[in-house]
Amino acid sequence: MTSLALDGTSVDGSLYTSITDLAQHAPAWLDSLISAWSTYGLALFAVLMLVSWWRARSATSPRTATALAAPVIVVVAFAADTVIKSLVREQRPCRTLHTVTLEACPPLGDWSLPSNHAAIAAATAVAIWLTHRRLGAVALPAALLMALSRVWVGAHYPHDVVLGLLVGAGLAWPLTLAARRTAPLVDKLRDTPLRPLVAPR
Repeated sequence: MTSLALDGTSVDGSLYTSITDLAQHAPAWLDSLISAWSTYGLALFAVLMLVSWWRARSATSPRTATALAAPVIVVVAFAADTVIKSLVREQRPCRTLHTVTLEACPPLGDWSLPSNHAAIAAATAVAIWLTHRRLGAVALPAALLMALSRVWVGAHYPHDVVLGLLVGAGLAWPLTLAARRTAPLVDKLRDTPLRPLVAPR
């Protein structure tokens, strides 16, 4: 199967350079904050998944099932995103446009479209939203901020993160709803040594 070898500069290269130029003129504390979020922010989504599961154990079986399925759904979204990357093979904008960026430019072969960070964040946010609304209200804007941060630091074009969000959310929504159908399995687990996974005690 041949790759598409998309030239991202023709899509929104000028918007990308406008954002990276803005980052170069922003206060150092803001750049540091956004860079830290871009690098380490996915840890928050892992924590939110853990809290969602912990609370779901005291809830209904369908909600517990969706909480348990969330990590698997995120892995599926990441895998799908990676496959798309290998097919599209879009060079990173920092290599094509040779702009100064906050983040070191990834090596050749580390493709740009779609954004893995955006896909993971979106998949996690949607899975959490469908499991626990209050936690989802934190996860959804955090996912958008993660996507924006990847453009700000220079790692991705805007369209990279938009597609990443769509891939993550587009897969997580039906998969999370489908996970609710495994509620009978959750009920069965309550009577096994794996009970701590699905019940508080």
